Amino acid sequence: MAQSTKNLVGLTGVPLVMVLGNSMLIPVLPTMKGELDLTSFQTSFLITAFSISAGLVIPFAGYLSDRFNRKVVITIALALYGIGGLLAGLASLWLDQPYGVIMAGRVLQGIGAAGTAPIALALVGDLFNGASESRALGLMETSNGLGKVLSPIVGSLLALIAWYMVFLAFPIICGAVLLLFFFMVKEKKQQKKAMEVKQYLHSIKQVFHQHGRWLVPAFFIGTICLFTLFGVLVYLSDLLEDKYKIDGVKKGLFLAIPLLTMSITAYITGIVIKKKLNLMRAFVIIGMIMLAVSYFIASFVQGAYLLIGVLLIGSVGTGIILPCLNSMIVGSVKKTERGMITSLYSGVRFVGVAIGPPIFTWLEGISRNVMFYSIAGLSLLFAIVAFIWLKPQQTQAHQSKQGAAAKQGEQADEAEIESAGLKQVAEILQIKTESPEEKQQRQAKEKLGFDADGLVEHLLRGGKKEKGK
Repeated sequence: MAQSTKNLVGLTGVPLVMVLGNSMLIPVLPTMKGELDLTSFQTSFLITAFSISAGLVIPFAGYLSDRFNRKVVITIALALYGIGGLLAGLASLWLDQPYGVIMAGRVLQGIGAAGTAPIALALVGDLFNGASESRALGLMETSNGLGKVLSPIVGSLLALIAWYMVFLAFPIICGAVLLLFFFMVKEKKQQKKAMEVKQYLHSIKQVFHQHGRWLVPAFFIGTICLFTLFGVLVYLSDLLEDKYKIDGVKKGLFLAIPLLTMSITAYITGIVIKKKLNLMRAFVIIGMIMLAVSYFIASFVQGAYLLIGVLLIGSVGTGIILPCLNSMIVGSVKKTERGMITSLYSGVRFVGVAIGPPIFTWLEGISRNVMFYSIAGLSLLFAIVAFIWLKPQQTQAHQSKQGAAAKQGEQADEAEIESAGLKQVAEILQIKTESPEEKQQRQAKEKLGFDADGLVEHLLRGGKKEKGK
């Protein structure tokens, strides 16, 4: 197996782990509330604690990965993630009042989550180039999406055994991903000069000064995609359970449909876009328009099944947008600054996941149409923003690579033409050039005193004559 394939296999599980942190826990929260005698606020804070700690630590993890070693950061992060789950699970088993220890475990998991997918995204940019980088980023987004698809279903299944099994599953999952990552991924050795925090922050400021005109809209668009995705999922979850009495694993399967659609689209998009910036920009604009159209049509639809079908248009739009944004952002900065930028982007997306459900619930409280019209209008607004301002440029390093490749090609052509010209001159002057085989045969003859190849050939011909008699 080629090392590039090993790298891709080892990295694929990392984004999946990050999305399990909240989504796998959601189906278990009602049972946990009853078993531990918690208030609604205490229950919801199990999700909030994870998200807040992850959001705060993500930029710091990005700085560490840029200054030192991305593989080490991801390895430690996966270990912390699993230990946090183990701590929460054992507390649930052994303690009469485990809530405080569970909260500590969730904070530890959030800290670990900060060093997983965001740093893996930067590592993809280090290990892959050109079209292979876009395909790898598309596969990472697909892994992220599949994690979203599977986590509610897996959480529901684990709850059939015991409510705390969802915590004890984390060390097993993280351990498997950690082993695969540690033994499969080989990070390229780079000469990394230590950089002070002030100097580092200044360099990030320079990145935004140079690319902020399109980088800031890209951050907002990525946030809107996750904001609308999770907001719609919460809305559908309530609708299916309250109106259609569909719950448990069956409800999880229904919710998996838009997520699966998004994941498949993201993978295909990663293959198609390669490093074509104009195509990426067009896909982002088209994706935002699809989101706006999907939510506008949804305001007129009443049936749950038809509504899911209409919202699939938005899922396709999200699947088109996210790999393009990933590739744009990873390719916009130097490798020494990539970890911080991708970490900030992941942190902003985390904010979208966190605020989506409560804002959707608030808007739905006003009116169902207000909810869909507001989100459709927001999506259309940022489609216009993308059309005007989302115009990324390749980094100087990438442009120099392309220039070097073109120059190398020209030099190869010149060498081929020169070789052909010399050959024609030799033929005209009747100069016989000595080939490598002829040179080797001459040197062997001088060393041995006879032509070994000629002797073997003579013996073979003689053998044939005798055989012919």
